[in-house]
Amino acid sequence: MYIRQDYSKYFLDIYGQVDFMPVSAKGSRMYDADGTEVIDFAAGIAVNSLGHCHPELIAALTAQAQQLWHVSNIMVNQPALEFGKLLTENSCCDKAFICNTGTEAIEAALKLARRYNLKNFGKDRHKIISFKNSFHGRTLFAVSAGGQSKYSEDYAPLPTGISHAEYNNLESIEAMIDESTAAVIIEPIQAEGGIIPANPEFLQKLRELCDKHQAILIFDEVQTGVGRTGKLFAYQHYDIEPDIICLAKALGAGFPIGAILVKDKYSSGFEIGSHGTTFGGNPLACAVATKAFSIINTPEVLDGVQQKAQLFRQHLEEINNKLDIYKEIRGKGLLIGMELNDNYAGRAKEIMQAGFKNKVATLMASPNVTRFTPSLIIPNEDIMLGCQRFLDGLLIWQ
Repeated sequence: MYIRQDYSKYFLDIYGQVDFMPVSAKGSRMYDADGTEVIDFAAGIAVNSLGHCHPELIAALTAQAQQLWHVSNIMVNQPALEFGKLLTENSCCDKAFICNTGTEAIEAALKLARRYNLKNFGKDRHKIISFKNSFHGRTLFAVSAGGQSKYSEDYAPLPTGISHAEYNNLESIEAMIDESTAAVIIEPIQAEGGIIPANPEFLQKLRELCDKHQAILIFDEVQTGVGRTGKLFAYQHYDIEPDIICLAKALGAGFPIGAILVKDKYSSGFEIGSHGTTFGGNPLACAVATKAFSIINTPEVLDGVQQKAQLFRQHLEEINNKLDIYKEIRGKGLLIGMELNDNYAGRAKEIMQAGFKNKVATLMASPNVTRFTPSLIIPNEDIMLGCQRFLDGLLIWQ
């Protein structure tokens, strides 16, 4: 059996991994080869929305694996057709494009926005506006759209025509948007940037600005979508509708899949041959994602997210009352961020490592923010036990 230290022999070192190496998992608990149990408050970075090895997902994958694994997109496959219908009928959008990852979804959305504007307004209408501190993925177009230079500065020259406004600052975006703006892309909650929710009034005014200037409004819901916030999509909290929605992560509940959902008005931005994917719409991925979406899109799960979020907040506030490490606990639903006090600034990675040492998996969202993104159906007893382990780990670390 290979060990954790073998990784560097065979892979590029780009992840800064912890020492724990899981070999199996069930629900919200992971196990290494020695049987060490770790409670999972990370869920693969908001991916394993139904925990590990959910029996209904295993059944869906197994059944599909016995029928059809892969066909080219020059043919229609039944699982993809069913999944696309499910996505559009349960969102504000009309058409879907299925891909494999969040970054691919972002790329597709930005390409569609530029092409739509080229066809309808001409070559001078190509500007993309994003926001400072945002994160939209790792490809060159995506890191350029993202508002964190640490992800893009080493890859110049970057794609041009992209600018970044201040998040939650109406005057900043008003000063940038004009008749050359093709699209505005925004996370309703900046996730990698520190779990920072958008103000409802800001998003509503942003929708009005996009309408005024005929700019396409793109919501990056890669991390907030598919139940994470207690609604099926985060835009549903804000009484507005985006023109394009980007999805991934929880969409496949652990199986790789992404998608963009597009309103009819803008679907002509893509035509036959203008975009594509080899593996997007894969029957295995779509079969799993259809089952996951159907389970999540129920009052039991979505209402349960809110209940579990309240339980987390109760325990985290009790922890903070004892230790006074965090200045704010924020987020929405089970996308939870805890910003460190000034005297602990920059030490979120140490806290993540301390958690693993005490058998609870957590994340960071910037050097100053601890992040929890557990399964949407994590049992209450795992929340309580995991929070106790988190507290014990902090006491040792502190």
